[in-house]
Amino acid sequence: MMKKTRYTNVYQDSKGNFFYQVFLGRDEHGKQKFKKGRKDTKGNPFSSARSAYIEAVKIKNNYLESSGKVIYRMTYKTFMLKKYIPKYKGDVEESTFLSHSKAFDYAINRLGDKLLEDITVLDCEEYRTWLLTESGFSKSYCSMVYISFRQSLEYAVSVGILDVNVSRKTKSIPKGKAVVAYWNKKQFEKVISQFYIDDYHEYFCFMMIWLYFMTGVRVGEALALKWSDIDLKNAKVRIHHTLEYKNKQNYTIKPYTKTASGKRVISLDSDTVSFLRKWKKVQKEHGVRNFVISYDDTPTSRSAVNKIVKRYAKLAGVPEIEAKGLRHSHVSYLINEFNADVLTVSRRLGHSGPDITLKHYSHLWNRNDDSLAELMTGNIKVKFSRKRQASFNGNQVFKVNK
Repeated sequence: MMKKTRYTNVYQDSKGNFFYQVFLGRDEHGKQKFKKGRKDTKGNPFSSARSAYIEAVKIKNNYLESSGKVIYRMTYKTFMLKKYIPKYKGDVEESTFLSHSKAFDYAINRLGDKLLEDITVLDCEEYRTWLLTESGFSKSYCSMVYISFRQSLEYAVSVGILDVNVSRKTKSIPKGKAVVAYWNKKQFEKVISQFYIDDYHEYFCFMMIWLYFMTGVRVGEALALKWSDIDLKNAKVRIHHTLEYKNKQNYTIKPYTKTASGKRVISLDSDTVSFLRKWKKVQKEHGVRNFVISYDDTPTSRSAVNKIVKRYAKLAGVPEIEAKGLRHSHVSYLINEFNADVLTVSRRLGHSGPDITLKHYSHLWNRNDDSLAELMTGNIKVKFSRKRQASFNGNQVFKVNK
């Protein structure tokens, strides 16, 4: 037999012991669910009705919070797992979500147990300091992680859970200048000299690196290329897709590029057209008819591209670069060999405007004024007057001892 106490959900049994019994909703069959307990978190029996009540409130709040039924007294961890992360996942590409998911983990590990409303400017500042001093991350990665944290609190404000985003009172973390390694023409020639194209797989590796270097397309754009995108007769390639890759059986060809302006048609040089014609025939002999950068008619992963680039860089004795470094290599090649102007480069790369191109590649034009300096030499005809034409007064008059 049990009797009620003056505290909600707290009872006393026939022996005088206190316990709580909390209603936790219904299961999928409509059956009521209760949580009953006689001991506190330390395993000790409740010494009073009040101590049992405190534990009952905690149990009830944890249930409401985890089920998303309480939005104000919510920990940062619950907010992230129940509110922000699902919303963010629905807003962005899967590849973007996966690249940012670790950033969410870092913030949760540091601030997860705090109630959203209890997070202070000092908490944010300490998290920022930890990123910059103890995390071991690069400055650009720290910047991305901290931006993700600030955006999560901004979302809490936008949906009315918080009144103010306290992280905005701290400084952002500047990205710093990222330098992407690339190959110049001579280094690229050393790399391609390592290929034995009578071997099918080496021919595949050669075509991959050659196509990236000679077109400047993004990694995912080239991996999505099919032969139907290439017009060998008119020497054009149509860049309208990008690859989202998980494994050889699980991939998606997205009907768009990284940006809206990324959809473009670019011209191919005759050497590339010639290599592509031969490669297409070789592929057919091995049953490959769809994907251009493929040896088994399934897409190639981004990680495989990076491994191949690094492997042949090592063989050639040139700097190891990332796959995206071949895009930089292409820009360097266009500028240094052909003095290409920024507008042409911008259109070829699929940028929305020359300003974007200059933002990322302006350093590659640093020798572009050499020819101008040569042209300027002797261009101005200099002929001095045989007598003084101007008269000077006051302090501007200089006395010269003859």
